[in-house]
Amino acid sequence: MFGQNKQPPIKSLIAGGTVITGNLAFADGLRVDGHIQGDITATKGTASLLVISETAIVTGDIHADHVIINGAVQGNVCADQLLELQPKAKIDGDIIYKALEMHQGAVISGRLSPLTGKVEEAAILQLRTNDA
Repeated sequence: MFGQNKQPPIKSLIAGGTVITGNLAFADGLRVDGHIQGDITATKGTASLLVISETAIVTGDIHADHVIINGAVQGNVCADQLLELQPKAKIDGDIIYKALEMHQGAVISGRLSPLTGKVEEAAILQLRTNDA
């Protein structure tokens, strides 16, 4: 699983006090401590790590290989490998994951759907259709 592969280094930081309006694409690793109003998507082809810290607020969809959330997300989350929900995570949206680790205190208001083969693409499309 993801633990067998080397995690990509976090090369980018959205610092606390920073507000970004618009969609964001990243490669390798990204840590968000600020606010993002838009979708966050990892580029395809390489392993990706996204960390949403306890001070972060994301209003938009998230898609990456390994996602760690300890802040607030208003949108759908898709973790192609592993989704870690830490104690202060608050997600208002649907979640698609391959593997899930959820700590006590994390709150989800939405559906949980595991990734399974060809259903993966259909599930992602369904989430996006529901938001339209």
